Amino acid sequence: MKLRTRLLVTFLTIIILPMMLTCMAVFGIGYSIQKNAKEAYGLEKLDISLLIDPTHGFTELTDKEYNILKNVSANNPNRFEDETFLQEINEQLSGKSSTLLIRKDSDLFYAGNDEIAEQIFENLGDHGAEKMGDSGSYFFKDLQKIVRQIDFRFSDGSKGSAFIVTKLTTFLNKGVLRNIVILIVVILVITSITLTRWIQKGVFAPIRDLNRAMKNIAEGNLEYMLPAPPDHRKKQSEIANLYNNYEQMRLQLKESAEEKIQTDNQNRELISNISHDLKTPITSIKGYVEGIMDGIADTPEKIDKYIRTIYNKANDMDRLINELTIYSKIDSNRIPYNFHKINVADYFNDCIEEVGLDLDSKTITLNYSNVVSPDTLIIADPEQLKRVINNIIGNSVKYIDKRQGVIDIRILDEIDSIRVEIEDNGKGVAPKELGRIFERFYRTDASRNSAQGGSGIGLSIVKKIIEDHGGYIWATSKEGEGTCMHFVIRKYKEVHKDNEQIIDN
Repeated sequence: MKLRTRLLVTFLTIIILPMMLTCMAVFGIGYSIQKNAKEAYGLEKLDISLLIDPTHGFTELTDKEYNILKNVSANNPNRFEDETFLQEINEQLSGKSSTLLIRKDSDLFYAGNDEIAEQIFENLGDHGAEKMGDSGSYFFKDLQKIVRQIDFRFSDGSKGSAFIVTKLTTFLNKGVLRNIVILIVVILVITSITLTRWIQKGVFAPIRDLNRAMKNIAEGNLEYMLPAPPDHRKKQSEIANLYNNYEQMRLQLKESAEEKIQTDNQNRELISNISHDLKTPITSIKGYVEGIMDGIADTPEKIDKYIRTIYNKANDMDRLINELTIYSKIDSNRIPYNFHKINVADYFNDCIEEVGLDLDSKTITLNYSNVVSPDTLIIADPEQLKRVINNIIGNSVKYIDKRQGVIDIRILDEIDSIRVEIEDNGKGVAPKELGRIFERFYRTDASRNSAQGGSGIGLSIVKKIIEDHGGYIWATSKEGEGTCMHFVIRKYKEVHKDNEQIIDN
């Protein structure tokens, strides 16, 4: 879940929860009041007047009995002397937390409840007091009683008064209030704990995991993997994005660290290879120079042979230095290219003529065939493409183990491209090594035969140049029979804007 959504849920919870609690409290209070009202006054439905104006409300509870007594006092006051009638009225009042008292002159004539009569009788109003109150009622605050008074005359002319005494009851007692408060506190605590755990699990726990992970990264432990985020199924959440970004960062750092280790190893290997490969021609040059200086080369023929050997060894050193220069430019992606339209037939004819002279001196037979159209063009850098051909042929020469070496160069037509095949009859490459020969510093001659030499970067340079030309290269080989290098370069296509005709050369 997104953090924005979490905040919204939390905000709504904080607003809605108090409203819900208020409604529950009101409902609880109403239920409690209704229950108490039913128990005390037999009310099935609570009159709101009991809450707004309790004195007036409680007075109205006894209106029925009051009106009966009022009518009797006006029309038939003799019934106040009928105990059965009085008992019936009192029974009706008792269901409303009320009782009936009858006074004759200053004496108690009838008491529906002796205990209440004892508490209030001395405080009852004199004859004629009903005219002083609303509906003949007055309130005893200390006793929490409401009294409705009806004056009349007994049959013997004595003064009489009927009193309806109603007990005021507190519907909302302390126990109910206490329970409601406890209920609200419990709900608030549960909600707070739930929200806290929800936020802790969804936000703080992932942040703690990320903090632990970053400490591992700072300590160099790039193998530490974060567990799946709590809401990993919802890929758009900020936490999930943080987890994914951390994992990508970790993998990139790990890859960079591994590449650095690999590069350091390769650089050490390169230095070792170059040191070895430079030491061999330098030792030979020193030996032949000493031979000339010591007079061992005492004939013009020997001197000429020694000088040619020194020249060849110097060329080997120059070739190694050139490879190092190209390698440094490959690493910084700064190989200089100067692309031109090149006629395939003319270009490879010149290359074959130049390469052929060198192979003749090494008693290696060169076979050449070109089956593409004479006007076929490609876009290439002549110098770099020549480097490709020389590197491949030079690599083939190193690994030819037959008495009569043979190198075949074929130029084939691939409709939209040309394919160049350079095949030798050398010792070949094992299948398990064939896929790695274009890697930097990889050498199939693990023992580093000094006669073969090489820095192990020649074919990686070839691959880089071909790919920068928009082509691709691969190799096929059979152990004991030889190896064939294949590379493909697209043909040049000229578009005439006059008629939008495409000429495929």
